[in-house]
Amino acid sequence: MNARMPVITGIGVVAPTGVGVAEHWRNSLAGTARIAPISAPEPPAPTNGSPSSADRGLPISVAGEVAGFTHTEFVENRLAVQTDRWTWMALAATGMALTDADLDPRREVPMDLSVVTASGSGGNAFGQREIQALWRDGPRTVSAYQSIGWFYAASSGQISIRHQLKGACGVLVADGAGGIDAVAQARRLIRRGSSAVVAGGTEAPLSPYALACQSSVGTLHRGADPALAYRPFAAGASGYVPGEGGAMLVLEAAHRARGRAAQVYAEIAGTASTHDAHHPSEPAPDHRQLARAMRTALDRAGVSPDRIGVVFADGAGDPLRDRLEAAAIAEVFGGRRVPVTVPKTMTGRLCSGAAALDLAWAALALRHDVVPPTVNVDPADVAASGLDLVTEAREGAGLRAALVVARGVGGFNAAAVLTAPAA
Repeated sequence: MNARMPVITGIGVVAPTGVGVAEHWRNSLAGTARIAPISAPEPPAPTNGSPSSADRGLPISVAGEVAGFTHTEFVENRLAVQTDRWTWMALAATGMALTDADLDPRREVPMDLSVVTASGSGGNAFGQREIQALWRDGPRTVSAYQSIGWFYAASSGQISIRHQLKGACGVLVADGAGGIDAVAQARRLIRRGSSAVVAGGTEAPLSPYALACQSSVGTLHRGADPALAYRPFAAGASGYVPGEGGAMLVLEAAHRARGRAAQVYAEIAGTASTHDAHHPSEPAPDHRQLARAMRTALDRAGVSPDRIGVVFADGAGDPLRDRLEAAAIAEVFGGRRVPVTVPKTMTGRLCSGAAALDLAWAALALRHDVVPPTVNVDPADVAASGLDLVTEAREGAGLRAALVVARGVGGFNAAAVLTAPAA
């Protein structure tokens, strides 16, 4: 193994599938679907029973919410009033990832520690609340923290302050591809000499304003049945379901991880990003740039397609985008039917938290040699795609390498190759 090969030594998860790695992984292997009728945000007091999402003017009926996440367990009140739910989740996941890695920043040189997060929309609920206060009650009622609470880089900044990570810090904005881009930047920092980097992404895009923004994208699922809501690669796919949460990872150079006898989930062997340069929201009419991202990640990792044991697909849930991704997979892997999974069918698409959570899933799959399943999709219903879609957990798959694929609205494509740690 290259001494400066970036490896994952810690994982923190705040997702609909669970708060913490253990709960998340247990529910993932059980195929526990957590897409359900949306309960947030809190509706106005009803006049006749509980209002439906339509009564509240929301463009969706179901979503992937994080049940049981109590932010006061992770964020003190003084900080909570300055920040948004998306940052609360990032702080919680970071704390869990550092604990999982057995890495105490207080014992490290602060300038050698970095943080890179991904964010697609920032602090939606915080920003909406303050804008409403501005128009309802005037500028004097707007919080002094409005200037920082909504900002895309707020999570990176608050993580840096809390844990005194004073090396290179930043945020990547690439919608659903952002989590891989953040880890790619962390990988570069590790190779340039950083001791450790906290990287990943979370999102809280279920406030009314955030949902209104998403509703302009024509691929948002509008139905009310959770079991039929998000079915990527299925013949009857009808769009995506939004969700909240994500994951944070601790990355270190392989030699440093070995030196302190740290656990290693996986190596980040190669990453790549491309852009369609086609349209602000519509996908390109072909899959060339997506396939190029996948091939480049494999080339940089020095991993041939036949070594990949599973593909964690982007899985848009939109017939056109799914066809393009299936075509890209077919091109990269030739005639081989590589196993493909979309475990985010349990959570919904988490915007910039999605790829980060997929990376966590892939690392856990390599660690435990189990492929988590795609739920609510009948294999017969995806026959036309030509994919070997994993719909039940596959144990003993002999996994040594995984490919994670992600796309973002606006033409962003990203891919990452994770490999099992060398013996």
